[in-house]
Amino acid sequence: MSRIRIFLVEDDPDWIKAMTIFLNSQEDMIVVGTAESSEQAVAMAGVLSFDIILMDIQLSTGHLDGIYTAAEIHELTPESKIIMLTSLDDERVITQSFTAGAVNYIEKTKFKDLPAAIRSAMQGPSSMDVLLKDYARMKREEALRNLTPAEREVFELLNDGYTHTQIETKLYKTESTLKNQINKMLKKLGVKSGKEAVEKIRRKGIVKEKRD
Repeated sequence: MSRIRIFLVEDDPDWIKAMTIFLNSQEDMIVVGTAESSEQAVAMAGVLSFDIILMDIQLSTGHLDGIYTAAEIHELTPESKIIMLTSLDDERVITQSFTAGAVNYIEKTKFKDLPAAIRSAMQGPSSMDVLLKDYARMKREEALRNLTPAEREVFELLNDGYTHTQIETKLYKTESTLKNQINKMLKKLGVKSGKEAVEKIRRKGIVKEKRD
């Protein structure tokens, strides 16, 4: 029987050890990797093969950096399932978790529910998956709603990886016209470059927190 491969991201080494033992005791599960920071998690996600990510919402005291990390990893591995681990009972935090691509969240005190939640996430698309995809689509449209049709067209090409020169050619625009449209688009989105604009929309407006 193929075992469900789990990637555990948590800043408490004792909790990592306890959860690794607990999850590995399940016949159909195995923890294939662990990370204790956002940077380590993103780096490992690029090379590790896993099915499920268990992501702590707070990877450092007072910061919700697990949400940003989840969004970044979801962008790298959209086929993986993310379950957020939290000790917070905050509706805003829960909503942001789903926006980042999570399919479920579990309070740490209810860790015994994890095996069932992991199996449920692996069973395939559910009504919740459909709702979450629709929610993500609405968040994207909401973020882009103030762009004019011309600015939206330019953004979508930037999102597809086109260079400024390629966009000028494809849309028959002069350099000055395109530059003007891009500058207006960046101002509306509150970013400084096309790369930042694409990153912000792909992550549904979730912005990495600045540390104190």
